[in-house]
Amino acid sequence: MSHLLRKPENNKLADGVTLVHEVTEKNSDLHYVGFKVVDLEPHTSYDEKLTNLELCVVALTGKITVTDGYQSFSEIGTRDSVFERKPTDSVYISHNKTATITAVTEARVALCFAPSDKELPTKLIKAEDNGVEHRGKYHNKRQVHNILPDSDPSANSLLVVEVFTETANWSSYPPHKHDQDNLPEESFLEESYYHEMDPPQGFVFQRVYTEDRSLDETMAVENANVVLVPKGYHPVGVPDGYASYYLNVMAGPERIWKFHNEKDHEWIIDRD
Repeated sequence: MSHLLRKPENNKLADGVTLVHEVTEKNSDLHYVGFKVVDLEPHTSYDEKLTNLELCVVALTGKITVTDGYQSFSEIGTRDSVFERKPTDSVYISHNKTATITAVTEARVALCFAPSDKELPTKLIKAEDNGVEHRGKYHNKRQVHNILPDSDPSANSLLVVEVFTETANWSSYPPHKHDQDNLPEESFLEESYYHEMDPPQGFVFQRVYTEDRSLDETMAVENANVVLVPKGYHPVGVPDGYASYYLNVMAGPERIWKFHNEKDHEWIIDRD
C-alpha cells in the first residue's frame, strides 16, 4: 500500500469512542499537518490535550458539545451526512488547552492540527459563517465550504476547507501544487485529504506527483480513506455514478494559500 494512503484504523479507545484515523509527525512525512477522525456514540467524550498545537474541531456529522475548559459550545453540528452539502459548525482552539468533545447524538468528528506559538481566542465557527463557493466549469465543477481560510485571522497556521465534487467531475484540478516557500509566487503548505463517497461503496482516483516525478503515486481512494500530500500536485478524479466529499487540512511556515498550476494543463482554466 502507498505510504500516502491511509485506511481507517478503527481503534477502540473506550466504550463508544473509536479512533478512525490518526496522522501525526511521528507516523507520517508531514511536519506541519496533523489529523484525526473520531467516532462517538451518544453521551461519550473524547479529550485532546494541546501543548504546541492548535486545533480545529469539525463536526462532520451528528451533534456535539465542545469545551476548552473555559468556554463551551453546546449541540453544534448541522447534518447527518456530509452529502447534505450544507456547511457545518466547527470550533478553533489554541495551544496550551484541553479540548473535550462530547457526543449529543452519534457523531463523526474531524480534528485538524497545526503548530502554534501564539495563543489565540477559542472561537465557534458557525455553519453560516462558512464562505461557500462554486468553482470550475464543464467537468471540473465543485462546491467549496471555507471553514478556516487564509483571509480569516483566527488561527496561527491552520487552513481548513471542505469540497464536494459531483459525479464524473475532477477536483483539485487542473493540477496545482504549493510545495515551495517562494512567496509571493508560491507558498509551502502540506495537506491532508479525508475522503467520503456517495454511495459509500464508491472510490475516486487521486494522483500525488512532483515536477520531476521523484514522487508519482496514483491511488484508488475508498470511503473514509485519508491521502497525505507532503508535496507535489494532487488532482482528484470522480468516476461516473458517484459523488465525492473531502476535508482538506493545510499548514506550513506561513499561513497563506498561494498555489502553482502545472503549466501543461493550465490551458483548461481559460476555455470558453
